[in-house]
Amino acid sequence: MRVTPITRARIGDCQRWVVKIGSALLTDHGRGLDRPAIDAWVEQIEFLLATGKEIVLVSSGAIAEGLVRLQWARRPDSIGELQAAAAVGQMGLIEAYQTSFQRYGRHTAQILLDHDDMANRQRYLNARSALQTLLGHAVVPIVNENDTVVTDEIRFGDNDRLAAMVANLLDADLLVILTDRDGLFTADPATNPQATLISHAACSDTALDAASGGSNGGIGRGGMLTKLQAARQAAHSGCNTLIAGGANQDILKQIAAGGLVGTLLTADQKPLAAKKQWLVGQLQIRGRVYVDAGAVAVLRQRGSSLLAVGVIAVEGDFKRGDLISCVGSDGCEVARGLINYSADETTAIKGSSTSEIMRRLGYREEDELIHRDNLVLLG
Repeated sequence: MRVTPITRARIGDCQRWVVKIGSALLTDHGRGLDRPAIDAWVEQIEFLLATGKEIVLVSSGAIAEGLVRLQWARRPDSIGELQAAAAVGQMGLIEAYQTSFQRYGRHTAQILLDHDDMANRQRYLNARSALQTLLGHAVVPIVNENDTVVTDEIRFGDNDRLAAMVANLLDADLLVILTDRDGLFTADPATNPQATLISHAACSDTALDAASGGSNGGIGRGGMLTKLQAARQAAHSGCNTLIAGGANQDILKQIAAGGLVGTLLTADQKPLAAKKQWLVGQLQIRGRVYVDAGAVAVLRQRGSSLLAVGVIAVEGDFKRGDLISCVGSDGCEVARGLINYSADETTAIKGSSTSEIMRRLGYREEDELIHRDNLVLLG
């Protein structure tokens, strides 16, 4: 089943927005917090709130602001120094937002998250509850990665992905990613003068991959590729994404009015169930099972559970309940899910029918290696 893609004219009907602002915009390309720009975005957010919308702000900029305050000329490689910069910069970033929103008598709340929070189901649901409660009290949550303590996020994370996960978490209608580019182009406009803006496309369009290129810039951690990946992540919950130039005057108002700005990437597939949204968003895959062509066909065509008989190889050191990846013989990931057996147990029963599990292990925890309720198909 497909869903009807959103049009520009219907963007104004979206009630719950997640707005992500990148580091380059917030820090004037690394020269300190741009207070007038922050004031301008806050004024626009207040305009949206007055029309009955709910807004969650995902803000980069803590490390970049910390570098300025500490008078460090370049982003360091040391994890400890990055953590220190994040801790110093987060103070200034939140103070700037709080001061700006107070002009309208608006309360804000600081929310620091990392992927471990999202990976733990109970903490994931607690974060959802807290954010929904804040929105119910007309408070603007300001979300950022918890760079002060999470080393892998500093090395590999980006707030585009975090914003998409927040959009999934809250079943948002629209994810707006504000960047220093006007949107996604057919090629890099900095090197190709023939590049043109992609105004509208489906998230699933594979032609977008070549256009998105890689990361660029020394302040932020994401590039257009991460924004495309974020849009696809958000689409799992039916959330549409608009990538636009944050420096454009009244950009949020233009978006709300259905203006032809930026790149609109529409969610063109049926949203996943809430638990499966959570599953597909997880980054900490603990291992892999390689499955035969028959298992791939059953998973894709019937949406069935994964049985041990379809497994041909096991990789990793995972435990019962861990998230693992199911990979076909061509090396492509087919699905991921929560496994009912450890790596050693899975190795012992791979290729076995359900009736043979008891003979091989001496016990049988579950009939399925991964139950279909705990498994999500990919691609």
